[in-house]
Amino acid sequence: MSSRPNRSPRTETGDETSAKRPAAPEGLFKTVSSSRVSQLIVDQIRLLLKEERLQPGDRLPSERELCVQFGVSRVTVREALRSLEASGLVEIRVGARGGAFVTAPSSRRVGEGLADLLSLSPVTASEVTEARLVFELGIVPLIVERATEEDLDALRALCDEHAEAVKQGTYDMEMSADFHTRVAACTHNAAVEMLVQSFHGPLLMSLREAQSVSPQMGQRGSKEHRQFVEAIAARDAEAAAEIMRTHLRRTASRVKTDGPAK
Repeated sequence: MSSRPNRSPRTETGDETSAKRPAAPEGLFKTVSSSRVSQLIVDQIRLLLKEERLQPGDRLPSERELCVQFGVSRVTVREALRSLEASGLVEIRVGARGGAFVTAPSSRRVGEGLADLLSLSPVTASEVTEARLVFELGIVPLIVERATEEDLDALRALCDEHAEAVKQGTYDMEMSADFHTRVAACTHNAAVEMLVQSFHGPLLMSLREAQSVSPQMGQRGSKEHRQFVEAIAARDAEAAAEIMRTHLRRTASRVKTDGPAK
């Protein structure tokens, strides 16, 4: 097939729109033959998505039709669909309007996949803080330029909540990680958010290791968070970068310089 099929105007919303889409036309898929047939089916569908010949919302043919087009058994087709569903590329719906529908993987889903890879790697706390110095300082100009008033209000609310937690003795490193994640969202860049979400586990690990060396680190850190927010509000990229640099370097000085992450 050399061109994208004609599509009707998208006038409805939700499941009704997806349910009314025609199934992908015959001849879109190629027969496969291999000991890992289901993976070849997955690869074909991924390629069709990349080429935009399949798009989010499109309904795939029925299992029976897929069996014919691919030239495989229903068991193989189901295995491929389960794999696509697990990776967030397909949504399986049941009922009269059910079927396999193409979806777009969210940044959170992609981030979770990267997080799994990072959690299985021998990343050290010092490596994490070193990476943070490069990454978090690098996005400061974007944050200063793009942070909205709503972003600033949300960050200030977090700072208020964290300051109260410090007073109550309940402040923990999960709160610190949440702040940095919310800061990254101020870039309004999906790729940046995806990377930050994938880094959540290693980030938390490094913060906890630093806290084990200096149990009271949250008190100073939470104050620096607020100073950073006000520098962003003032659109002062230089001041914001310096605050973040000091903040991250102190964390880096408290983590081990060798050995695998615990």
